[in-house]
Formats: sequence, structure tokens, C-alpha cells
Amino acid sequence: MAVDSDASQHGRSAKPVHTADSDERNAVGAKAAVVAALLGGVLLTALAATAYTAVGTIPGLPDLPPLVHFGLPAARALLDVAALATVGLSLLPKLLGFDRPKHTEPVMALARQFTVVTALVWMLSALLSLVLHTAELSPDRPLTTGLLIDYVANVPAGPGLLVSAGAGLLCAALGLVAVRFGEKVPAELRTIIALLGLLPMPLTGHATDWQYHDFSMISMELHVIGAAMWTGGLAAVALFVAPRRGLLAEALPRFSKLATIAIFVVGISGLFNGLMELIITPAVGLPGLISTGYGQIILAKAGCLVVLGAVASQMRFRLLPRIARHQRTALIGWAAAEVGVMGIAYGLGVVLSRAPVIV
Repeated sequence: MAVDSDASQHGRSAKPVHTADSDERNAVGAKAAVVAALLGGVLLTALAATAYTAVGTIPGLPDLPPLVHFGLPAARALLDVAALATVGLSLLPKLLGFDRPKHTEPVMALARQFTVVTALVWMLSALLSLVLHTAELSPDRPLTTGLLIDYVANVPAGPGLLVSAGAGLLCAALGLVAVRFGEKVPAELRTIIALLGLLPMPLTGHATDWQYHDFSMISMELHVIGAAMWTGGLAAVALFVAPRRGLLAEALPRFSKLATIAIFVVGISGLFNGLMELIITPAVGLPGLISTGYGQIILAKAGCLVVLGAVASQMRFRLLPRIARHQRTALIGWAAAEVGVMGIAYGLGVVLSRAPVIV
């Protein structure tokens, strides 16, 4: 107090003091930036790309209501975000390790609570997507339970979305048990269940009679799983671990190894799947990479991957050594940029799974 009094008596202003409250507000703002970057990137890109690739009215068929036309990609985008968040939160204990329970348990306890929320959002958005898919297929008929059952019985996307919703519900149930009993419910089990819940998602995209269809489906599964672990893991680390330098120094190197594998898996599988769709489509082929909206979205996703590679390199080779020494870095800013680009890629992927290849 005497120092402050002397400073005021001599006309000097005291230096601002960083309080715990201001640090907490900064942390909340940083976390909000990460969430906004991911959600905003996915939703805005999905809606914009849907409008860009929209086809004209087909003679003899009724127009889709705007709620269905734009609501379906928005619901699918929300499904993807909720699913990848569930994967990332389930994976977080493996990234943190179990050697320092006194420090890691408060973080993991909070993450387990959030897992329940994201899993329930996953389930609800999968069910909403099912309803909107049904309405899309029969826009001139009133939506009834019978119509939903008929869609599930005859369209592969129907059972796929039901299984996805069931996986979300199971993850929420496991999350609730984990909230009560902690890591007695193994993180490996929760992560595997969440990853298995991603497997039906490619069923909601393009169907093909290509002779190597099974190989293509495996490639799609790898693409979905790799992207979810990469994006979900980074978001979980940025939101729950970044403010704690000691834990971050242990978790980020583990995530960096995972991300290095994921970027190659996602890039190779995504490029393969997109090019194959063009090649096997009559009268399109590789020139469609430039001449069609579908091909242009593939190029845009490839551009996102290049940007992600550059950002990931910055984090791995410049930030990681400083984080290992427990030094202050701009990790949250770079993480927000990376998940924002990931969100754009996810939004493009949502539209790519539905856009006609000939558009």
C-alpha cells in the first residue's frame, strides 16, 4: 500500500496488475475464439457451398423447401462437429497421460462432463438429419412416421444415421458413467466407441457401383476417422489444456505425433475419394476437377490441407520447443486458425458428400 501511495503522491500511475480474474477472462475469450472458429467455419462454409453447387429445378419434381435445402447441410455440419468433439474429448486422457493425477484429474473431470453434452448433440443432430433426408427425398409428401420407416428401410443413409444416433447415445451414457466413476471407465473404450460411431457416416454420401467400392469405403472410413482425431484432439487440447503449461508440455507432443499421421491419412484418402468420384462418373472424368462445382470443392479442400500443413508446421517446429520449456506462446491463436481452416474443410466435405458430381 505504501508503494501505491508514494506513486500517487509523486504523480506516477501504478502499473496495471494482472489478476486471476483477468487471466480467467482472457482464457474464456481464447476458448470462445476456438469454438467460434470451428463452428463458424463448418456452418458458414456448408451453407455457402450448398448455395454455390445448387442445381436448378428439375422438370416434374417439386422444389425443396429452404428449410430442407439449407437445414440439411447445417444439421450434418453440426453432427460432424459434435462427433469430432466427442472423439477429441474421449481421447484427451490418453494425450494427458496418467502420471500426474493431481493435475490432470480436474481437466479430465471437466472434459468428461462436456463429452456428455457433445454426445447428446451428436445424437440429436443425427436424428434431425434423418428427418431432413426423408423430407428431401419426398418433398411433396407430408412427413410421417411411415415415411421415415420407409426411408430407413430402403435408403442406405437411413440405417447409417440411426446407427450414428445410437453411437451418440451410447457415448453419452458412457460419459455419464465416467462422470460418476472417473477413469474406471477406460478412455480407450470411450474413444473406440466414438470412433466406431463415425463409421456409418460415409453411408450418407454418394453411392457408387464402382467395382472397387469396398476399397473406396475403407478409404472414406480412414478419412473420417483421421479427420475427427486430428480436429477433435486439437480442439480438446486448445480448450482444456492450453492454459496449463505443465500439462500442455506433455500433451502437445503426443498430439503432434498423432496429427502428423492424420494429415497424411486425411490428405491421401480425401484426394483419392474425390478423384475417383470424378473418374467413374460418365462424361466428367478428371477435367471435371476444374469444370464442375464438385471438382472445385475438391480443389478448395486440397487448398485447406496445404494451409493446415503450413500452420501445423509452425506449431510443431516453432511453438512446440517453447512449450516444452514451459514458455508463453501464441498457441491459442494458432490453434484457432487451424481449427477454423479445419472447419472450412469440414463444411466443404458436408457439401461434397451431397453435391451431384456433374454440377
